[in-house]
Amino acid sequence: MKRMITALSLATLAVSGVAMAGDKCDVPKDEWQSEEAFRTSIEDKGWEIKTFKIDDGCYEVYGYDEQQRRVEAYFNPKTFEIVKMKRED
Repeated sequence: MKRMITALSLATLAVSGVAMAGDKCDVPKDEWQSEEAFRTSIEDKGWEIKTFKIDDGCYEVYGYDEQQRRVEAYFNPKTFEIVKMKRED
Protein backbone atom coordinates (compact mmCIF):
# COMPACT_ATOMS: atom_id res chain seq x y z
CA MET A 1 0.00 0.00 0.00
CA LYS A 2 2.83 2.40 0.83
CA ARG A 3 4.37 1.76 -2.60
CA MET A 4 1.13 2.63 -4.35
CA ILE A 5 0.78 5.89 -2.39
CA THR A 6 4.40 6.78 -3.13
CA ALA A 7 3.94 6.00 -6.83
CA LEU A 8 0.79 8.13 -7.01
CA SER A 9 2.51 11.01 -5.23
CA LEU A 10 5.46 10.89 -7.62
CA ALA A 11 3.13 10.76 -10.63
CA THR A 12 1.28 13.82 -9.36
CA LEU A 13 4.52 15.74 -8.90
CA ALA A 14 5.72 14.79 -12.38
CA VAL A 15 2.51 16.01 -14.00
CA SER A 16 2.49 19.28 -12.06
CA GLY A 17 6.11 19.95 -13.04
CA VAL A 18 5.30 19.59 -16.72
CA ALA A 19 2.31 21.91 -16.43
CA MET A 20 4.35 24.63 -14.73
CA ALA A 21 5.64 26.31 -17.90
CA GLY A 22 2.19 26.35 -19.48
CA ASP A 23 0.61 27.90 -16.39
CA LYS A 24 3.06 30.81 -16.40
CA CYS A 25 2.55 31.42 -20.13
CA ASP A 26 -1.22 31.70 -19.92
CA VAL A 27 -1.31 34.93 -21.92
CA PRO A 28 -3.95 35.71 -24.56
CA LYS A 29 -2.41 35.52 -28.03
CA ASP A 30 -3.36 39.13 -28.81
CA GLU A 31 -1.09 40.29 -25.94
CA TRP A 32 2.01 38.49 -27.21
CA GLN A 33 4.95 40.47 -28.49
CA SER A 34 6.22 39.41 -31.91
CA GLU A 35 8.75 36.64 -32.45
CA GLU A 36 11.03 39.21 -34.10
CA ALA A 37 10.90 41.49 -31.02
CA PHE A 38 11.63 38.49 -28.81
CA ARG A 39 14.61 37.35 -30.88
CA THR A 40 16.06 40.87 -30.92
CA SER A 41 15.57 41.22 -27.16
CA ILE A 42 17.42 38.07 -26.13
CA GLU A 43 20.08 38.29 -28.84
CA ASP A 44 20.86 41.81 -27.57
CA LYS A 45 21.50 40.18 -24.18
CA GLY A 46 24.09 37.86 -25.74
CA TRP A 47 21.96 34.77 -26.33
CA GLU A 48 22.32 32.67 -29.48
CA ILE A 49 19.17 30.94 -30.73
CA LYS A 50 19.64 27.61 -32.49
CA THR A 51 15.97 26.52 -32.44
CA PHE A 52 12.84 28.53 -31.69
CA LYS A 53 9.40 27.03 -31.00
CA ILE A 54 6.11 27.89 -29.38
CA ASP A 55 5.18 25.30 -26.74
CA ASP A 56 2.29 25.42 -24.24
CA GLY A 57 1.86 29.13 -24.83
CA CYS A 58 5.55 29.91 -24.19
CA TYR A 59 8.36 30.92 -26.50
CA GLU A 60 10.82 28.00 -26.30
CA VAL A 61 14.48 28.41 -27.19
CA TYR A 62 17.29 25.93 -27.62
CA GLY A 63 20.68 27.58 -27.91
CA TYR A 64 23.31 29.33 -25.81
CA ASP A 65 22.98 31.95 -23.08
CA GLU A 66 25.20 35.00 -22.56
CA GLN A 67 27.89 32.80 -20.93
CA GLN A 68 27.84 30.35 -23.88
CA ARG A 69 26.17 27.58 -21.85
CA ARG A 70 23.80 25.33 -23.77
CA VAL A 71 20.21 26.02 -22.65
CA GLU A 72 16.61 25.04 -23.15
CA ALA A 73 14.51 27.96 -21.98
CA TYR A 74 10.83 28.91 -21.88
CA PHE A 75 9.84 32.57 -21.98
CA ASN A 76 6.59 34.42 -21.32
CA PRO A 77 5.61 35.78 -24.79
CA LYS A 78 4.23 39.02 -23.33
CA THR A 79 7.05 40.00 -20.94
CA PHE A 80 9.96 37.86 -22.23
CA GLU A 81 10.62 36.76 -18.65
CA ILE A 82 12.19 33.31 -18.24
CA VAL A 83 9.57 30.87 -17.00
CA LYS A 84 11.72 27.75 -16.91
CA MET A 85 15.27 26.95 -17.95
CA LYS A 86 17.56 23.95 -18.16
CA ARG A 87 21.27 24.67 -18.44
CA GLU A 88 24.22 22.50 -19.30
CA ASP A 89 27.06 23.70 -17.05
